[in-house]
Amino acid sequence: MKTFRLLTAALLLATSASAQRYSNQVQEGEYSPTVYLISVHETDPCGCGSRDAAALNRATVANATQDYIDTYRPGFQQVEKPQFVFATKNNRFSFAVGGSVTLRAGYDFNGISDNLDFVPYDIPVPGNYNTRQKLMMDATTSRVFLKAVTNTGIGRVLVFFDADFRGGREGSYTPRVRSAYVSAKGFTLGRDVTTFCDLQAAPTTIDYQGPNAYNFNFATMIRYEVTFARERLTFGVAAEMPHVSATYNDNFASLRQRVPDFPAYLQLAWGNNRESHIRATGVVRNMYLHNARTGNNTSLLGWGVQLSGRIKVARPVVLFMNGVYGKGITPYIQDLTGSGLDFTPDPQNPERIQTTPMWGWQAAAQINLTSKVFLSGGYSMVRVEHKHGFYADNEYRQGQYIFGNVFYKVSSRCRLAAEYLYGRRYDMNSARNNANRVNVMVQYNF
Repeated sequence: MKTFRLLTAALLLATSASAQRYSNQVQEGEYSPTVYLISVHETDPCGCGSRDAAALNRATVANATQDYIDTYRPGFQQVEKPQFVFATKNNRFSFAVGGSVTLRAGYDFNGISDNLDFVPYDIPVPGNYNTRQKLMMDATTSRVFLKAVTNTGIGRVLVFFDADFRGGREGSYTPRVRSAYVSAKGFTLGRDVTTFCDLQAAPTTIDYQGPNAYNFNFATMIRYEVTFARERLTFGVAAEMPHVSATYNDNFASLRQRVPDFPAYLQLAWGNNRESHIRATGVVRNMYLHNARTGNNTSLLGWGVQLSGRIKVARPVVLFMNGVYGKGITPYIQDLTGSGLDFTPDPQNPERIQTTPMWGWQAAAQINLTSKVFLSGGYSMVRVEHKHGFYADNEYRQGQYIFGNVFYKVSSRCRLAAEYLYGRRYDMNSARNNANRVNVMVQYNF
């Protein structure tokens, strides 16, 4: 944490000391950053070349701005475009430091989700006197990011780093690295959102978790992506560090993993600026464990498939959706991450182990009433199927997630929002409980 603070301070001091007061505004829709040139094309003493130098400086500013327009990645929980960009002469190198301050306040009633986020899996079943109501105020989703672009002989090289404050126990505000990667020529190396996730297939919510059938998680990876067919088709494949969450008994024990997960996708896009798309995604996993009874190490095959998309059906209406099915894929379904359900002992034979079938889907719509106001709402559901019976009566069987919200853009950097959430959890023994939450949010991006 100390090193992170020193690095940020050094960067800011260095740029503030060397950047000359030369800036310009370049319009791209509503995006109009201020670009500071750390070094500029100088005029000659007689002023003969002043017009050429000024033109070169304006071109550098325009090119630096275009770099951040071209490399902007929209979607669920992604950062906004930076407000300030620092660039060198000829735009060989540029960088921006930005982020957001976000305050969320919420109130749970008629049941709670025992989490800062609204997670149906965490609804207590059965409820008691202490799980009826809850007040929440949280700023841990505030963000800081650093983005650098280098224009080289092989093209753009992008370095991205962002962090929030969710690294420790609830209320500790410990910094946490979300993404840290370098990207060039279609390759991404480092930590990023899993390749299984379709970032534009989920709606905007105040709730940081989002729909429970979505799959927004991070992974350390090596990924390759390529776009072809007039930029309508995109293919991506990756090797990602596996995270196994399983249930064991005396006959089985956890084991260090040896094989990465392999997600891959194919996406078809259409419309103005390719604003609509459909994506098919798959993942294969090889999960290792130890058989204490035989003394052997063994593995189980996990796999999953997903269909997702974002479709603009009219100027003010956008639809979002994803459907996922698989066995042993808890890291790829929001509600089941860390649930211990990748595999469990066979209820009919404790000497055997089996992967758990699971599936889910979500659908939502966003209506843009004006350029500053939009409404959205949707439904999401996750279900775990039992195989040879279920392992425990209180094992999670199904979760439901319903939301509706309104967002208001006060300015290009500030927005307000309000949201209602309803959730329900079912256990294998048919016990169930509900939860309700009202959220409000104020966010400022810088």
